[in-house]
Amino acid sequence: MRRIYESSAIQRDDDDSFVPNERDVDVEPQAMRSIDGDLLSRHLIPYWLRYRAIAVDVSTQREEYSQGDPVTFAITLRNRFPFPVTIPTASRIAWTWSIDGLNEASEVATNHAPEQKHGFRFGRGERKRFTRTWEQSFRVGPRDWERAEPGEYTIRAGLNVEDATDSVADETVVTITE
Repeated sequence: MRRIYESSAIQRDDDDSFVPNERDVDVEPQAMRSIDGDLLSRHLIPYWLRYRAIAVDVSTQREEYSQGDPVTFAITLRNRFPFPVTIPTASRIAWTWSIDGLNEASEVATNHAPEQKHGFRFGRGERKRFTRTWEQSFRVGPRDWERAEPGEYTIRAGLNVEDATDSVADETVVTITE
């Protein structure tokens, strides 16, 4: 299309409204302006509504695992709103997971991120999916691990926010059999 306008194949007349005008080559086309989602989210959307925007889902491939089989689970975070949202998080770690209340299945502190606030951005309708594998063991020391006994275990995942509510977390139960 550009070649046609740059060639002299088209008749141009400034006085006739049905004929193209002379084209000004110095004017660059303007890109469509967009809304800064972070700014919109920070100034216009209250915190409680931002937390409601994000749906959290934790799922496993099956509900029952044999002892020793790794448990792979998926965490899906989805923005339910038709506009971008930024969730303020407690640190640079945007989301966390735990097994029976033990963060990352460890009794030893594993959070190495600096304690500074951060934002977790979601585009409109955006879906983020993460997978993790639990090897059916708990960390009890810097280098010591204990195997999980047969029984039921709760896998929980959620956003790393200061006022953590059930609306920004989800959990599922798996059974380990002998």
